[in-house]
Parts: sequence; C-alpha cells; structure tokens
Amino acid sequence: MAVQRRPFTGKHMAAILVVGFGVVAAVNFFMASHAVGGFHGIVVENSYVASQKFNGYLEQAEASRALGWEANAARDEAGHVVLTTSDVPEGALITAKLRRPIGEQEFAELTFDLTANGQYRSSEPVTDGRWTMRLTITAGQNTWVEESEL
Repeated sequence: MAVQRRPFTGKHMAAILVVGFGVVAAVNFFMASHAVGGFHGIVVENSYVASQKFNGYLEQAEASRALGWEANAARDEAGHVVLTTSDVPEGALITAKLRRPIGEQEFAELTFDLTANGQYRSSEPVTDGRWTMRLTITAGQNTWVEESEL
C-alpha cells in the first residue's frame, strides 16, 4: 500500500517563515532586555569633551609613573582593603573611589591608615564581589593615580 503525501503548499511555507522569524524576534527581545537591564546610565556626559581630555589623562599617567611609587591592593579576612606600598613618602594621603564594573550600580569611598612597613588599611570594609578601584596618593605637590581591579 502506497503512502499518500500531502503537497507542500504556501500555507506550509508561511508557517515556517512565521515560526522562524518569531524565534529570531523572541531571542532579540530577550537579549535586548538583558542589555538594557545591565546598563546603569551614561559613562560620560559628552564623549567629545571626554576625548579632548584624553591627552591630559595620558600626561597624568606618565607623571604618576615618573614618581616611581607602587601600591598593590588586596582584601583581608574582615573585608578591609590592605595596600602594600613601596617608595611612597611618609605622611602621604591615600584615598580610593570604588565602583562596580558590572551589574548593580554601587559606589564606595575609602580612606587609609598607616599600619606598618608601608602597609595601609582602609578604615571601612568593602563588601564582597568585583570592584574597580581608583587609588589616589597625594604627598606634597605630587599626586599618583592608578585604576585597577579589586
């Protein structure tokens, strides 16, 4: 007995196109909603103005390198940020601004106290997770700035 096949019609083709484009549209809307949900605002107010300041940022970075100061950050068991420094003058003022690089928008500002042997400890603990830290060390007329992951 022969099997009777139904002919492929325009309705079949229309259904395939509607389902195919429906899947593509659903994936696009899903991805767009996640992208918008992860963006917490503008990075800079005016990208043209920020680009004009770029050379100044490079000069500041070069001046920081020329000082020869170094600082390495780690978190201790209590959540405080501990800085191990070298060649930083005594009595330097050390501050840090922290921000979450991704996810929920969160900021923190830290000040540091000298503990021993060129080590500084933040006065406040920092919550767990990933942070971007902009560390500033000021001694007299000299300012050293570095941004790193914490």
